[in-house]
Amino acid sequence: MDWGFIFKHVPKYIDAMYLTLALAVGGIALSVIIGIICSSILYFKVKVLRKIVNIYIELSRNTPLLIQLFFLYYGFTKIGVHLSGFSCGIIGLAFLGGSYMCESFRAGLEFVPKSQIEAGTSIGLNNLQVFRYIILPQAFSVSVPLIGANCLFLLKETSIVGAIAIADLMFVAKDLIGMYYKTNEALFMLVVAYLIILLPVSILTSVLERRSRYAQYGN
Repeated sequence: MDWGFIFKHVPKYIDAMYLTLALAVGGIALSVIIGIICSSILYFKVKVLRKIVNIYIELSRNTPLLIQLFFLYYGFTKIGVHLSGFSCGIIGLAFLGGSYMCESFRAGLEFVPKSQIEAGTSIGLNNLQVFRYIILPQAFSVSVPLIGANCLFLLKETSIVGAIAIADLMFVAKDLIGMYYKTNEALFMLVVAYLIILLPVSILTSVLERRSRYAQYGN
């Protein structure tokens, strides 16, 4: 292991980590918004939009992220829409993650007993108030473990975004291997960088999951 090479190129990995985190945060934030909207449409059974959401979920979950990124980065240019690699990365992650977040939120929404919803309407709450004060808080607490798992999934999926020339962690590692043939050193730094990103998220997810379980069952 060439430690001199490793210490020399650590700054490149730090810059790539910031870019990877920016991609992940943007993609996760948008996927959460998409998930909330789509799960609400499915939960309230909005007729026309429900079919559109179901098509979106099937399309998103049954096509690889790499194909989605290529379609955004190369396909859109054919119709005159030019997106940067960074924008394509965020949109691709959001498109993929939105369907998984939708299923996570829907599982939480369906967990709320109908008796509580009926109790809310009986005391004079309208549909929006019932959703805001009764359904949403309970649904979110149930969905926390699934949301955390989806966040970890999307963080790992950022490794594919380098295929469209974004200087993320995977791109930097492949670049160094191609230029210097230092495979072990480049992969070692890649693994360490992803562990630095993923471990805190994994620990936080575990803590939130335990608190959510305690809030529901008291143990």
